[in-house]
Amino acid sequence: MNRKLLLIILDGVPWRNFRRLFGNLEGWVDSGEARVWKLRSVLPSISASCYASIHTGVTPQEHGCTGNGNVFRLDHKDIFSQVREAGGVTGAVTHSFWSQFFNRHPFDYVRDVEYDESDSATINHGRFHSMTGYGKANQMTPSDVDLFATLTNLCLRFGLDYGILHTCTLDSMGHRFYHDCEEMDHACFVIDEMLAPFIPRWRQLGYEVIVTADHGQDERGHHGGRSALQQETALYYFGDAEGPDAETVIDQLQLAPTILTRMGAPVAETMKARPFLR
Repeated sequence: MNRKLLLIILDGVPWRNFRRLFGNLEGWVDSGEARVWKLRSVLPSISASCYASIHTGVTPQEHGCTGNGNVFRLDHKDIFSQVREAGGVTGAVTHSFWSQFFNRHPFDYVRDVEYDESDSATINHGRFHSMTGYGKANQMTPSDVDLFATLTNLCLRFGLDYGILHTCTLDSMGHRFYHDCEEMDHACFVIDEMLAPFIPRWRQLGYEVIVTADHGQDERGHHGGRSALQQETALYYFGDAEGPDAETVIDQLQLAPTILTRMGAPVAETMKARPFLR
């Protein structure tokens, strides 16, 4: 493979929150160091279904994950498996659903919370959090700076070719406080500020970087349906590829084939969507 790439998923951020509250990401757009497009999620626009579609490039109606209560080991080829097929090293710092979808199900809190498996056909280096006990009274989310640092640690220690980071902080805040409030404004500012120092470092390490979300959230903190606030989010790209016009709306199913094409890994036959970077 001729390129390395990191995918950063900030769970549950609607388009309007990215564009008005993430000053660092928007500053890089203004400076020309990043490009931004609108991205539309699959339906249902619920977390687990979106995670599965992001990585397999197929709809929930095909891969079968209909929501957060229906998580299992997926049958479809995915980004991890394709990067491994090309000889690359993969890593994940994510919610435990990702481990269950793409490595082992059910999730074992001791065995699967942290592993380094050089022979794995999917995820070589995994660091997972389960958010067990999650609810409005207690978000059960790790600090985002710890997650960003952990991904960077894996890049430095193991030379990841492909790495994914997923954090539920903003999704949890949205469910707790909804979106038109001081708490949500501040939460978006904080994660933008925490993420900002890591992006130049990852770029210096030779990575292209994509920052996006799995879905949005509406005024009541809900997602799962078709409304623009629930489905539409932003995608920021740091790299040298050519992309579509700024007004283009990217289909979430385009992520997997785009990432694999950029890296020079084989695109699975089931990934039918057209790459949006070239």
